[in-house]
Amino acid sequence: MTNRLLQKATLASLLASVFALPAFAQDTGTLDEKKAEEAQQRPPAYSPYVGRDFPTRPFFGDTHLHTSFSMDAGAFGARLGPTDAYRFARGEEVTSSTGQPAKLSRPLDFLVVADHSDNMGFFPDLFAGKPNLLADPTGRQWYDMIQAGRGADAAVAIIVAFSHGTFPKDLMYFPGTRPYQSAWQATIAAADQYNEPGRFTAFIGYEWTSNTGGNNLHRNVIFRDNGDKASQVEPFTVYPPYGSDNPVDLWKWMEAYEAKTGGSVLAIAHNGNLSNGTMFPVVEEFGKKLDGEYVQKRAKWERLYETTQTKGTGEAHPFLSPNDEFANFEVWDKGNLDGSVPKKKEMLEFEYARSAYKNGLKLEKELGTNPYKFGLVGSSDAHTALTAMEEDNFFGKTVPQEPSPHRMMEAFINNPKTGVKIMDWEVSAAGYAAVWAKENTRESLWDAMQRKETYATTGPRMIVRFFGGWDFVEVDAADRLPANIGYRKGVPMGGDLSAAPGGKAPTFLVAALKDPIGANLDRYQVVKGWMDKDGKLQEKVYDVAWAGDRKPSADGKLPPVGDTVDLANATWANTIGAPELVAVWKDPDFDASLPAFYYGRVIEIPTPRWTAYDAKRFGVKPLADATMKLQERAYTSPIWYTPAQ
Repeated sequence: MTNRLLQKATLASLLASVFALPAFAQDTGTLDEKKAEEAQQRPPAYSPYVGRDFPTRPFFGDTHLHTSFSMDAGAFGARLGPTDAYRFARGEEVTSSTGQPAKLSRPLDFLVVADHSDNMGFFPDLFAGKPNLLADPTGRQWYDMIQAGRGADAAVAIIVAFSHGTFPKDLMYFPGTRPYQSAWQATIAAADQYNEPGRFTAFIGYEWTSNTGGNNLHRNVIFRDNGDKASQVEPFTVYPPYGSDNPVDLWKWMEAYEAKTGGSVLAIAHNGNLSNGTMFPVVEEFGKKLDGEYVQKRAKWERLYETTQTKGTGEAHPFLSPNDEFANFEVWDKGNLDGSVPKKKEMLEFEYARSAYKNGLKLEKELGTNPYKFGLVGSSDAHTALTAMEEDNFFGKTVPQEPSPHRMMEAFINNPKTGVKIMDWEVSAAGYAAVWAKENTRESLWDAMQRKETYATTGPRMIVRFFGGWDFVEVDAADRLPANIGYRKGVPMGGDLSAAPGGKAPTFLVAALKDPIGANLDRYQVVKGWMDKDGKLQEKVYDVAWAGDRKPSADGKLPPVGDTVDLANATWANTIGAPELVAVWKDPDFDASLPAFYYGRVIEIPTPRWTAYDAKRFGVKPLADATMKLQERAYTSPIWYTPAQ
């Protein structure tokens, strides 16, 4: 048998050499009439991936990170610059400003170093003791405080001075000055150096820091472009005569940039929970009544909202959504950014994403455009140059909050005049921006942000899909390639539905897959908001997919998933929950004549909070009221429904 096979092999080799067949054609088989007929009847492609032209994976990153180039970060003790920030985000191990080695569990896909535009580069010079800065009495005072180990006090003094218009003009690093230009060019150079298309995206960006009276109206500005265009301008600042604290003027700057360079920029509003009711106005802003131009400009330039970060989560509030059992998550609702004005309940409606979505429906009816038709992202707002946001790897918002046995016991904001006090343990270890893009490049990611195909996570890297259409059916949820169906039959998160076909209600294909190294999933919810026939704004939260065999109670509430958290050892078990959730849901309360929005919210099973990890690792007893566990989550950008006109 062996000799016969050897003879056949030798003969085949000989024939191949005689006819000089190329290697790829030497084993193609024989074509006969039957096989030819079968070939003609085959579909165009056997592979289900042929011709696929839509995003196939989310890219995870941070659109809001500060380095030593930000004056407050530097005063708090940040010594790492933009290059350190990009190295860390790419997965390298770095040494933190407090001398601790730090590394991510997995590299990020993209990062925006968004240092404050005002006084960019000021602090490194103050720390170095530049004579021109020490010649000013206030500059000397701040320098002496930092040298005496009171950097946190200096940082607070700097923030308060900036917020209340008392920052000495002689210390200002204004656009057009040599030190300011140097800092901006160094920011651009770092981004271009570490940008590696296809592997890691380093965006050029900055934070415009409107904070008049301590009310946080910050926006992060992100360039689609490379340094050749971004270097033609300098960031827009707040202090006159070079800047303004009014976002309308920021939009004018953005428009001018695009006209001058042919480039593209977008702005991400954030941290509305510290704006004391000024982030999402419905009547007027900066003393001017909202009009058609305002709502059009805001809708054009502010495509995304940072709904979760270290200073709390701004999706919903229990006062605004009393029937939402998950609304009370990492909420900061005590005052504005510096605690100078305590929070009043009537401010809350104009600070949270869900209420902004609802008010946007009313503004669209009144003014013709919905200014709050934004997508969602999460990010860090860390002032350490370290985008370390996982609960078991949290390096704090500022350098004094980097890991230590005492960091849970200190106060982050403490204004004795108003009584506003926020403890360090209340700082959140959140979050990340997830972007559904075709490839990891500046252009592809930015375009996805522009079309709002994004979602926010509070830290985990779960994969979340959300599609809306008119023809999804239950069997679609059984397909192992739900995106193929989702893009074919409907629109993804960030999209629009309009003019419902006769007798049809919108259907949604939802899917979530757990973080591979994270916790199982509890449930997938759809949050709906709408304006009824009387012009009143309504909302409802629907449980559409969940783990286990739980049954909703008579009031429609789904029982809790359970709790496996072992606080003493800061661990949990994935013995409850589900690794994935997929479903098709049809709105049972749909009225085709009423405008509405829908977004997805995915909840994990309970897990330890960063405070629990600290208690275990440092052997410390947390304060009695400290939150020790949580249910991490993701929020998708909405899909909006507009009735036929």
